[in-house]
Amino acid sequence: MELLEILGYIGALIVGLVLGLIGGGGSILTVPILVYLLGFSPIAATGYSLFIVGSTALVGTFRNIKKNTIDFKTAIIFAIPSIFTVFMVRRIVVPNLPEELFSIGDFTLTNSLFIMLLFAIIMLLAGWSMIKSKVINSETTIKIFDNSHYFAIGTQAIGIGALAGLVGAGGGFLIVPALVLLVKLPIKKAISTSLFIIAIQSLIGFLGDLNDTTTIDWQFLITFSLISIVGIFIGLALSKKISAKRLKRGFGYFTIIMAVYIIFKELF
Repeated sequence: MELLEILGYIGALIVGLVLGLIGGGGSILTVPILVYLLGFSPIAATGYSLFIVGSTALVGTFRNIKKNTIDFKTAIIFAIPSIFTVFMVRRIVVPNLPEELFSIGDFTLTNSLFIMLLFAIIMLLAGWSMIKSKVINSETTIKIFDNSHYFAIGTQAIGIGALAGLVGAGGGFLIVPALVLLVKLPIKKAISTSLFIIAIQSLIGFLGDLNDTTTIDWQFLITFSLISIVGIFIGLALSKKISAKRLKRGFGYFTIIMAVYIIFKELF
C-alpha cells in the first residue's frame, strides 16, 4: 500500500471524526481526498462522495431516530425536490457534460476543472458559514407554514440538490439555516433533520451513477465508508469533552485554506 493511499484512508477517518465532532463539514473533505490522495477523477470522486456521505449520515440518522430528534414531515417536504434534482443531475447532467465547456485564448475550462472550481467555491461558503455561524432561534418550537414557506423550501431544496449532484457534498451548512429560519425548527432538531435529508438525497443521488457503463469499486467504497463511520463514533465520544464551537471555527478556517489551495492547484 502506497503512502498516498494510506493517507487517503486516514483521511476517511478524519471525515467521520469531523462529522462526529461538529455535526457537519466532513463531507467537504471527501472529494479532495479522493482526487488528490487516491487519484480518482473529479466526476468519479463526486459520485463516490455521495455514497460515503450518505452512508455516514445514515448511521447518524439511526442514532437520531432513537433520540426522536428528527422532524420527518419537514424532512420529506424538503427531501422530495432535492432527491429528484440530485438524481437527475447525476443521471443526465453529469454524464453529458462536454469534456471542454469553453475556451478563452489559452485557457480551456474542462468539465473536471469546472467541478473542482465549483467545489472550491462551495468550500469557501461552507468555511465562512462555519466561522460566522451563530445559534439562532435554538428554543423555537412553533412551526409556521404558509405557501411562501413551502415555495422557499422547495426552491432551496432544488438548489441544494443540484449542488450535491455536481460536487458530491451534502449541503448541511445550507440545509440547517433553512430549517431554522424558514421552518422554525429548534437548532438541534434542524441538525438531526438535515442529517436525515442528506442521507436520503446522497444515497439516491448515487443511484443516478449506476448504469451499464459505470464501474464501481465497491470494495474500496465500502472500506472507505466503514473507516469514516468508525471516525464518527470516535468524534461523538470526543465531542463531549471538546468545545464544538471552537472546533467548528477552526475547521472553517482550514476549509477556506483548502479551497484556496484547490483553486491555485487547478488554475496554476
